[in-house]
Amino acid sequence: MKGPNQNPLNFFSKLFNVQLHLLNLLFYFLVFGGGLTLGMVLSFYMKDFSFSLQLAQFSFFSTSTSASNPHNLMPNVKAVEPNTSRRPPHVGLKEYLKPPEVFHDMDDVELLWRASMSPRISEYPFPRVPKVAFLFLVKGPVLLAPLWEKFFKGHKGLYSIYVHSNPSYNGSHPESPVFHGRRIPSQEVEWGKVNMIEAERRLLANALLDISNQRFILLSESCIPLHNFSTVYNYLVRSNETFVGVYDDPSSVGRGRYNSHMYPQISLSQWRKGSQWFEIDRSLAIEVVSDKKYFPVFQTYCRGSCYADEHYLPTYVNINFAQKNSNRSLTWVDWSRGGPHPAKFTRTDVTVEALNSLRNRTACIYNGRVSNVCFLFARKFGPGTLDRLLRFAPKLMRFNR
Repeated sequence: MKGPNQNPLNFFSKLFNVQLHLLNLLFYFLVFGGGLTLGMVLSFYMKDFSFSLQLAQFSFFSTSTSASNPHNLMPNVKAVEPNTSRRPPHVGLKEYLKPPEVFHDMDDVELLWRASMSPRISEYPFPRVPKVAFLFLVKGPVLLAPLWEKFFKGHKGLYSIYVHSNPSYNGSHPESPVFHGRRIPSQEVEWGKVNMIEAERRLLANALLDISNQRFILLSESCIPLHNFSTVYNYLVRSNETFVGVYDDPSSVGRGRYNSHMYPQISLSQWRKGSQWFEIDRSLAIEVVSDKKYFPVFQTYCRGSCYADEHYLPTYVNINFAQKNSNRSLTWVDWSRGGPHPAKFTRTDVTVEALNSLRNRTACIYNGRVSNVCFLFARKFGPGTLDRLLRFAPKLMRFNR
């Protein structure tokens, strides 16, 4: 009989256990080796990623700080200034007050509202050269433009020009350089109607948008200057008065045009007549474009043969600003021939003697003193007078002085 240690089953059982143990050891070795390898790979990758990140941060930091402080290679982070290129552009007061283009898209309501603005502080916070605004109320082209061209020559920066022509005018006439681009948005105008006052207010409002315009003179296409620019400019800028023709006419073409429905805003005793061709200062111009009391009365009741252009401004000034007004116009007109229209000058009427008589026609009061310079402009001169005006006026009036 065989002993127990020599049982075949026991032998194979032990052999199987040894093999299983070896397999377990091999499995543990493989897991340990794979984990070790994976850990080494991950560790190397993380170190490489951290180094790249630090390098990128250093590169960005160096670029930013070197741009703001090129003389310091390692500046303090707190000393780095913000990127000023992202700030909005600086808009100074002069840029803020810069007037819009002469031809704009504002309607009359918007235009008058904007023009009515006025600073409460009278002193200007910057150097300001006062300008004279020349307001031309015309039907179409400024036919005497070559004469005005000579008048304005050499005085840029001391004047502004605004032209109100009928909207039907298509600009077909050759335009003088000094009037180029000076036409404002316009509406239809009829002689003697209220819409003529609307056109005058429109011209004033556009001119008021330029803060440098201090004096405002209304002219027509048939007006000419009687003196050189320097004389006209100094006369207006130095004046302490406005020049609106104002008088009481008791006849049918004066008080007879008054409508009793205007009362109580306007009484018959306040009703005045005068020349349409005015000259006023900035403060009065602002009041005129801001008038919401008297002008609506004219719009409603001054119709037909009322002739608003001869009564609105004289009446308005008489009621509110009589103390600062000279009660005379600066534009000479010949009414000696009678009729509803003044006399016209033809080609043969233009002589040196005739122009001299207009320049020194009478004496008047200027700034409290007697002066022989009473009229700065004259009308009505037709286009046929231009050639003789160009021959005589520049030498006689010493243009470009």
